[in-house]
Amino acid sequence: MMTSVKQNSQTDTLRASQVSLKNWGDPPESAREGAVGRNVAIDCGWGRLIFGQTFDDAKFLAKTLSQEVESQRDVAIYVHEPHVVLSYAPQSLFLDPSHTFRLDLTRQPERAMKSKHFTIRAAEKGDEKGINRLYLGRDMVPVSKGYIDQQKLHSAVEVLVALENEGAGEIIGVVMSVDHQQALQDPDNGSSLWALAVDPQAPFPGIGEALVEALADRRAKAGRSFMDLSVVHDNHEAIALYQKLGFEQIPVYTIKHKNPINEKLFIGPAEDARLNVYAKIIVDEARRRGIQVEIEDTEAGLFRLSHGGRSIACRESLSDLTSAVALSRCDDKRLTHRLLEKAGLRQPEQIIVTKDQDVTEFCTGHKRVVVKPASGEQGRGVSVGLNSVEEVTAAIKRARELCDSVILEEYVTGQDLRIIVINEEVVAAAIRRPPIIKGDGETSIKALVEKLSRRREAATIGESSIPMDDETFRCVRAAGHEMSDVLPKDESITVRRTANLHTGGTIHDVTDILHREMRTAAITAAQTLGIPVVGLDFIVEDPAKPGYAVIEANERPGLANHQPQPTVEKFIDLLFPQTKADSNRSTT
Repeated sequence: MMTSVKQNSQTDTLRASQVSLKNWGDPPESAREGAVGRNVAIDCGWGRLIFGQTFDDAKFLAKTLSQEVESQRDVAIYVHEPHVVLSYAPQSLFLDPSHTFRLDLTRQPERAMKSKHFTIRAAEKGDEKGINRLYLGRDMVPVSKGYIDQQKLHSAVEVLVALENEGAGEIIGVVMSVDHQQALQDPDNGSSLWALAVDPQAPFPGIGEALVEALADRRAKAGRSFMDLSVVHDNHEAIALYQKLGFEQIPVYTIKHKNPINEKLFIGPAEDARLNVYAKIIVDEARRRGIQVEIEDTEAGLFRLSHGGRSIACRESLSDLTSAVALSRCDDKRLTHRLLEKAGLRQPEQIIVTKDQDVTEFCTGHKRVVVKPASGEQGRGVSVGLNSVEEVTAAIKRARELCDSVILEEYVTGQDLRIIVINEEVVAAAIRRPPIIKGDGETSIKALVEKLSRRREAATIGESSIPMDDETFRCVRAAGHEMSDVLPKDESITVRRTANLHTGGTIHDVTDILHREMRTAAITAAQTLGIPVVGLDFIVEDPAKPGYAVIEANERPGLANHQPQPTVEKFIDLLFPQTKADSNRSTT
């Protein structure tokens, strides 16, 4: 009890003496000495960081917030008497339901930031596209054009990026920091952290934590006393991470301007809150354009869109515009194969299993085989790269649990490419990769798979996870291990042969480099199937070079998987072309 009383006393003392914590009453002496900046607002690329403690006039602070630039997001933090500020613009401003956490940098040891998987450095020219890819992929506001590449950053702003050490060295993490001393001659000698984003498909953990620690180390070396950050009150995973790193909650109020970006923070629980990400992204875009949305069944992702007398029912990206005949052409993989073969598109050889002799003969003619149900989606029941009659027979048995008709298909080596065609236009293309674990010499393969699965599930709001089934066990055994083995340090295992996102795969955009031969083939396939929206699966050696094999067509592709490509915008353009002129959004 005595400890609690002492802590409360210390908090009260800080609130009375620190301008950043003083919520009401007269400001502390440090703020009245004239050294602190007045009416300070710093451009952070995604909007302005407005320092509420530098505003003497609550009405002027409300007016400043109301001048927010369209498609950006301003944040007023350390607001003095927020209820008064809100009273001047109650229809356009709201109290942000976020907590503020503070890390005491005076007590922090020097942090080791080295990782063999990624490197952290200051952002530089050429990083802007990679940074905005992460922000757009996380539904965050991208930085304005030229903010990074043309070095338009304010002197108080610093941006750090994490780059993957292997492969193309892509940016897989970004964080921004503001030095309050430089921004406003802060008497509290503070700093803050903003806009942390991590690639949800990174194959290893710890990127966000490392970026936070890198900033803390840099700010501590610069002599700052603390680093603050803001996080939505129900983001329990992020809060747990920050508390683990030593952050403690502080009594700070934040005010924001009402806009479509912030809408979910001030309208209360939405009817569509339980929609999956593939349905919700479409519903959000429709509402942004003023299209009426009626949710018919959240679990199934069913909704109806209405505008100007036109009404269209949808199940995620499947709509009334896809005919029952077109749907059947895609759903029956054997029929899809025959139709695309007639259209002159290259495909792997396949047969329908009717008797045991079919299996033996097909396996004799092909070194490796794919087994899949003739009808189905999301990679369920698919086994890839089988090289024995025994494996194929077992896979056929599993596939028949989902569909009586089972296909044997020639295994084609190469990369798994998904192309999205909407209204006979290639809108997005991405390479899909199967889930891969990397050993640390201490953790069992089973635990590594479970950890990767949890990360994929968290990053996709529950849409992606790695099943602990016979296919996963087979892939691990094919690599010479059992699930209980400890995977040697730096050894990697592909734990699923399929690259389907629903079973833990990752997706990497290649739209800009897609070869024209694949573009032409994809459009031909969509025309042949007579389908307005389709996801086509190709196997290619290189998406930038000619050469392909079409594997199958998906009549209900996940449009959310291809952000920041404008898949959802193009989908709504197709459904309601009269709203197209209003559909432009900033993707800088």
